[in-house]
Amino acid sequence: MLASLRSRVFAATALVAVLPMGVALGYVTARVTRQAETGLGRQLEEAARIVDQHHRMRLETGRERALLMADVPMLKAAVATGDPLTVEQLTRDYPERVGCDLFVVTDAEGRTLASLGGGLRIATTAPAPQGFAVESGRLVEFFTVPILLGTGAPEVLGELTLGFVLDDRVANRLRSLTGSHVAVLYGDRVRATTLPRSHDTALLGAVSGAGVLRLRLAHEDWVALRRPLVAESDGPSVLVLRSRAEALRPLDTLRTALGVAALAAVAVSLLLSWAVARTVTRPLAALTDGMKEIAATGDLTREIGPGRAWDDEDARLLARTFNILTDSVARSQKEAALRDRLSALGRLSTIIAHEVRNPLMIIKGSLRTLRREGTSPEEVREATVDIDHEVARLDRIVGDVLDFARPLEVERAPTDLAEVTRSAAEAALEGGEDVGVRYALDPSLGNRMTDGERLRMVLVNLVANARDSVRARRDADPDRPREGDDIEVGGRAADGGGVLLWVADAGLGIAVGDLSRVFDPYFTTKRTGTGLGLAIARKVVEALGGAIRIESQEGEGTRIEIELPGAAQVATSTEEL
Repeated sequence: MLASLRSRVFAATALVAVLPMGVALGYVTARVTRQAETGLGRQLEEAARIVDQHHRMRLETGRERALLMADVPMLKAAVATGDPLTVEQLTRDYPERVGCDLFVVTDAEGRTLASLGGGLRIATTAPAPQGFAVESGRLVEFFTVPILLGTGAPEVLGELTLGFVLDDRVANRLRSLTGSHVAVLYGDRVRATTLPRSHDTALLGAVSGAGVLRLRLAHEDWVALRRPLVAESDGPSVLVLRSRAEALRPLDTLRTALGVAALAAVAVSLLLSWAVARTVTRPLAALTDGMKEIAATGDLTREIGPGRAWDDEDARLLARTFNILTDSVARSQKEAALRDRLSALGRLSTIIAHEVRNPLMIIKGSLRTLRREGTSPEEVREATVDIDHEVARLDRIVGDVLDFARPLEVERAPTDLAEVTRSAAEAALEGGEDVGVRYALDPSLGNRMTDGERLRMVLVNLVANARDSVRARRDADPDRPREGDDIEVGGRAADGGGVLLWVADAGLGIAVGDLSRVFDPYFTTKRTGTGLGLAIARKVVEALGGAIRIESQEGEGTRIEIELPGAAQVATSTEEL
């Protein structure tokens, strides 16, 4: 994904834009969450302080009420009688007037004279003037004061005990005061709570904790703070709880807003990053595409456009420089091509002068023979044959030069390749009964769209070269026995729908140093050759859209292959090269 410059520029700019934004968003969210957690802890501390304050006020109020009730003369008179019925009738409405849940009166010997409180009972031998007791499954906080008669050294008539139940009603009252859930724990049970009783087990697990605690109640996170009601270690304790999820819920709105803003900023950043990447890399991409097209077509006249006004200035400068460079290279190529043509013309002139001079000398000698008096008919016939032969040679030289020098036009038509190949070999070997030939033509060749005449000319040239190579080997080694056919002419279908034609011989072969030059114009190893036969053959094959290859081993023979494309690879029926 990062292989292209555009992708790397886009990734870098997007990372530069998105990374700080993500870090900032994470920092803000974490900071706000920490502040919310700290605020939640402070709220728990405040709620615990309110609970503690409420308990102290209740303790003081209860003690004052107990002292006031113990000082009532009628109560003292009733206790002095020692009659429980009298005391109960007198104190029947006292609990409601005092606002307590338990009202107990005992005499000096500890006998209970009255016990009011809906079935609640408390030991009359309480060791302390105040404390906690569990009566009928309910936690009761009580206050005990003496009932005294007289001043100075008063007489103790008995004791008065007031009790207040710590139950769910008290817990709900504390919740209304603190805005937090409250649970009262004593012993191994939860005595009062504002939460469902299904959470009691989890609440008891927090008894041993200190500071702000984390709890998991009904798949929800809670925080709690434990405070003892009294200084004694075995006394009850209060848990003040708040739902962490509920307390942090306002942060969800903030997170959502920050997330939406971050997404919008990221989208804008990505869009701008992509625009920057395109601005930087688009001129370079145009330059790269132009270079690829020039490399594929070799057309140096193609120029790269100036680009848009917002494109990178360095890239536009590079494009202009590249256009100047291609113009310079194109001019250099034209000059080099002109020099090559002039050089080739010089070489061609030398070869033509050499090749033409010899036939002209023979023609000139034959004409002298004809002008000589007393020339016999036999001499006249030989002179005319020599003139005809040399004129044909001159015509062949001129034809080869023209075929090589002028543009080549091919006209494709349905052609029986097997028939063309066979007729070309027979034409090249006509009158050469001393050279054996074997045909290996696959019937699947069939008809193909190609220029049959041009292809036949190439095959005639190749078979003629093979024939001359075989004869040259025999002349060089006349005692070597023949092994089978001297020349093989074949063809078969090739991969991709094309065809493969070949001409193989058992002749002299080609020297290693000459093998790379056989297709060069004017290169020949024959005394009477022009060096244009194979050059023309390659030109024709390439005009037909194919390729020609040669393999040879000196002293063993040569194999030349022609690969032609299939019908699907032929774009037009007529083309000019």
